[in-house]
Amino acid sequence: MPQTAAVLAEDPPGASVGQTPGSEFAPLLRTVKDRGLLRRRHGWYAREIAANALALAAVVTGIALIGNSWWTLLLAPVLAVLAARTAFIGHDAGHSQITGDKSVGRLIGLIHGNLLLGMSYSWWNDKHNRHHANPNHIDKDPDVVADVLVFTSEQAKDRSGFRRWLTRNQAWLFFPLTLLEGVALKVHGFQDLRRQPPRERVVEALLLMAHVAAYATLLLTSMSLGKALAFAALHQALFGLHLGMAFAPNHKGMEMPDPDGECWGHLRRQVLTSRNVRGAVLTDWFLGGLNYQIEHHLFPSMPRPHLRLAQPLVRAHCQELGISYTETGLVDSYRQALRHMHEVGEPLRVE
Repeated sequence: MPQTAAVLAEDPPGASVGQTPGSEFAPLLRTVKDRGLLRRRHGWYAREIAANALALAAVVTGIALIGNSWWTLLLAPVLAVLAARTAFIGHDAGHSQITGDKSVGRLIGLIHGNLLLGMSYSWWNDKHNRHHANPNHIDKDPDVVADVLVFTSEQAKDRSGFRRWLTRNQAWLFFPLTLLEGVALKVHGFQDLRRQPPRERVVEALLLMAHVAAYATLLLTSMSLGKALAFAALHQALFGLHLGMAFAPNHKGMEMPDPDGECWGHLRRQVLTSRNVRGAVLTDWFLGGLNYQIEHHLFPSMPRPHLRLAQPLVRAHCQELGISYTETGLVDSYRQALRHMHEVGEPLRVE
C-alpha cells in the first residue's frame, strides 16, 4: 500500500503504554515526557468546552426563536458540526486527556456523550479502548469486525444475500452509510445498557432518556411535526457524515496484523496500522486532532493541542528505526481507504 513518508493512561500520563527499557518505544516515551507533552492542558480544554457549550446554546436559542419555519433547517448543519465537536470532547475525556481524575473525566464524558448526544459513554469507551489496544487486529479490534462493512477477503468470502451485495459495493456505499451513523450510535448505546453494572446502567439510561426527551421537546415545541422530522433527519445524517469523515482516514487500508504472525511491540503496532492526515489549523479543527492518528495511538492520554508538537519527534524516531510513517492529504486518505474497501469486495464482483 502507498506510504507517503519513509488503555487509558493513569498519572503520570502515558504510563499505560510504557515498555521495557530496551523496547523501541521507550526512548520516544522518555523524550516526549521530558518535553512536557504529556502534561494536561486544563485551561485549553476549559475554553474548548465553554466555547462549544455557548455555541450549542446559541443554536438552541435560534431554533426556538425562528420557530415553525423552513429557515430553521439551516441550523441543522450547524448543530451537526457542533455535535461532532461535542463528540471530540467526549473522546478526549475517555482517554484521560482532559483530566487525570477518573470521576471528573467520566462526568465530562457522560455530559457530552449521553446527555448532549444521546450516545452511551460507557459503550463507546469500552469499544474504543479495545480498538486502541489492538488496532486493525481482526480478532481483537471491534472496529474491523465483519458487520455492515468488511475489511479482509476472508470476511468477504462468507457473505451472502443482501450483505454480499453490500460488500460488492461497499466502497461506493461507505459515505452514504455514514449518514446513518448518528442514529446507529444511539441505538448501540441503548442496547449496551444490558451489559453495564446496575448503578452505571441507571445513570446512563436516565441521561440517554433525558437527551431524547429534551431533543424531541425542543423540535416539537418549535415547529410542526413535518419540519421537526426534516430537521432531525438532516441533523443526524450530517452528524454521522462528519464523524465518518473524521474516522475513515485513520486505519482503513493500513496494515492488519496477522493473528498467527509476529507479535509487534507497542510502537510498531500503533504506527504501522495508523495513517496521519496532513493539513493546517482547519484540518486539525475539522478532524478534532484525529489527523495526528499515529501520535494519538502512541500516546492516547496526550492532550489534543500537543499532538502536532509530538509529530516531528515521532516521525524522526520512526525514520531512525526504519519504520514506515504514513502521512497523506485528506482527499488521498479517503481515496486509500475506499480503494482498500473496493479491493476487499473485488472477488465478489468477478464471480
